[in-house]
Amino acid sequence: MLAPFHSRGLVRRAVLRRRRLLAALLTAVAVAAGLHAVAAPPPATVSVVVAARDLPAGAELGPDDLVTAAFAPDSTPDDVVADPAGRTLAAPLRRGEPVTDVRLVGPQLTEGLPDLTATPVRLPDAGMVDLLQVGDRIDLVAADPRGSGAETVAADAPVLAIPSEAAAGPSTTGLPGRLVVLGLDQDAVATVAAAGVDSLVTFTWSGR
Repeated sequence: MLAPFHSRGLVRRAVLRRRRLLAALLTAVAVAAGLHAVAAPPPATVSVVVAARDLPAGAELGPDDLVTAAFAPDSTPDDVVADPAGRTLAAPLRRGEPVTDVRLVGPQLTEGLPDLTATPVRLPDAGMVDLLQVGDRIDLVAADPRGSGAETVAADAPVLAIPSEAAAGPSTTGLPGRLVVLGLDQDAVATVAAAGVDSLVTFTWSGR
């Protein structure tokens, strides 16, 4: 039989070993709780509609062309379009680039050009339109099909957008050709519209 004194020593050592283990566990829990308490919350984000892939100018946006991405609130571009599906791109978009109103065919195309109006003009030769790029400056020339002469009806007009034939749709007037969107001053809008009805409209690149 163990002496009572020796038994008490064994018990004391056993308790001490368990107390050390318990103290270590409590310390670990306290450290973990402290780290959780001081950890920074995840940064705030907002959802922004972006291009799902590289898209060309003139494309009509469909649901498969668009995805949402998380942006920091202070990095979101101005005038992001919340639902651009069905709209036509005025300029190319890279994958992941937000869709803003100035990238779509519409009145916002003349942002920064306060004296101009975004005006669709149908050029009779679709092949001529293939020669144009957004940003080109052109002069519109209206020629009388009866051969009585020609005149410049708009000068130094910027090409704002070139919708694809599918996005532009068929001509409602029955006239052949393809649409481009030009920036015209107010005085030229009516003249160009009239020329498109009774004249053959072509263009030259502006030398200005």
